[in-house]
Amino acid sequence: MPNSVTPSTHPPRHESHLFTIRVWLEEREDGKKEWRGQIRNVTTGNARYFRDWCALIAYLQQATAQSRGEAFAQVCSPCQTI
Repeated sequence: MPNSVTPSTHPPRHESHLFTIRVWLEEREDGKKEWRGQIRNVTTGNARYFRDWCALIAYLQQATAQSRGEAFAQVCSPCQTI
């Protein structure tokens, strides 16, 4: 039976971004623990480190705004450390 090729029914691809996010719990000098993290753009290899969730969100907002040619406006404010 010959293989038949069918046209893709998927919609056209839109611009996308691919990141990996690594988070870990780290003990501070005062004995308290805080979340730390790293976000890496898989395409470019660029990495950023963060100590609170707002920094992570701000980076994602900045990266996606730049690709759309928009001005960056931080919407995660005020931010609380989790």
